[in-house]
Amino acid sequence: MEISRRKLLLSTLFGAGAVGLRALATGLPASFLLSPRKALADLPNMCANRDKAQYIIFSTSGSGDPINANVPGTYMDHNISHPLDPMMAATALTIAGRSYTAAQPWSTLPQNVLDRTCFWHLMTNTPVHPKEPDVLKLMGSTQPTEMFPSLLAKYVAPCLGTIQAQPVSVGAASPSEGLSYAGAALPIIPPPALKATLTSPAGPLTNLQMLRDQTLGQLYDLYKNGASPAQKAYIDSLVQSQAQVRGISQNLLDSLSAIRDSSVGAQITAALALIQMNVTPCVAINIPFGRDNHSDAQLQNETTQHISGVAAIGTLMAGLASAGLQDKVTFVTLNVFGRTLGPSNTDGRNHNPNHQVSITIGKPLKGGVIGGVAPKSNDYGATNIDSRTGNGSASGDIAAVDTLASFAKTVMTSVGIDAGVVSSAIHGGTVITPALA
Repeated sequence: MEISRRKLLLSTLFGAGAVGLRALATGLPASFLLSPRKALADLPNMCANRDKAQYIIFSTSGSGDPINANVPGTYMDHNISHPLDPMMAATALTIAGRSYTAAQPWSTLPQNVLDRTCFWHLMTNTPVHPKEPDVLKLMGSTQPTEMFPSLLAKYVAPCLGTIQAQPVSVGAASPSEGLSYAGAALPIIPPPALKATLTSPAGPLTNLQMLRDQTLGQLYDLYKNGASPAQKAYIDSLVQSQAQVRGISQNLLDSLSAIRDSSVGAQITAALALIQMNVTPCVAINIPFGRDNHSDAQLQNETTQHISGVAAIGTLMAGLASAGLQDKVTFVTLNVFGRTLGPSNTDGRNHNPNHQVSITIGKPLKGGVIGGVAPKSNDYGATNIDSRTGNGSASGDIAAVDTLASFAKTVMTSVGIDAGVVSSAIHGGTVITPALA
């Protein structure tokens, strides 16, 4: 039974015939291994936006975390409630040369990370936990009802040459946090399952060098007799040496072997491994920032999880830098809703359909703050956004209800997806060009 589950997971991750493992072992794209002659013929038509394409690590939660309560943009109004713990004190920080105020944990991120960090004040227009899939579908703005992370994955996959276009979720804590692709639900792969499948003594990562030699041997005749000098040069530029394959194998085994549970740290390890193996363009994780905190006395859990949440982001960024991926991976968050912000929120917060904060950290997006927050009804909500400046403004041309679609369009544009594709994939909203690096 266990062997069958492992085979199923290997097939899910690496495709029929373990094409993904052969791609990892050789350095050649999976598309090349599946159809070498066609791939060589298609070389002149390689992805035009290859240099802009980014992998995505996507943090999403159906809990409605209070991440929106303690970020830049929420310290302009003294009536907005923040935790009183000194570790969450209002702190000055600089992002891309501009001064902001945020809860102290955000100031602990390295300056080079902060300079790429953007806080987006958005409206998800729902106060209902199980609506998380609808928020990921941008509340009806996608065509045809595709999820935002799946759209990202679908359109950057050809440029990245990943084994599959579907995203992979390693962090979903409930079915409502799971992902779908083209309307089909995707499996959730907890980090321990990934570890058990890939790091066993007879696991695939221990046989990469042999797999490399076997695969290259099978391609030898095509390489020798069917490829032009330019095509041979292309193949040679991609093929991994025995030493490189040995290093890849050992590094992945070492990192995956450290997984003990499904904690945030384990999710980050799994996400980095999946990207290094070029399995998918998008990995979904779940970083908590206070969860569903209706009865959070003195906002203590909000404090604790903000500190650990920002630390987790720091760990992720350090891991990307260590792997040389800091310019190839963009971190994106989108949760079902934010929390209420008014002055009565000192022992817990309620659901806020009008304000949620998303975070992006990556090379293709400018650091700073997009949008803002203002009084709405008996609490606070996201403002309209001026598409020319990115500032929150009552007179902004992007209505608050359209900020979610605008956020998605801007992120898709930033990773090199064609403007026509972005427009047809998401209706409503406007690309916020000042957010683009």
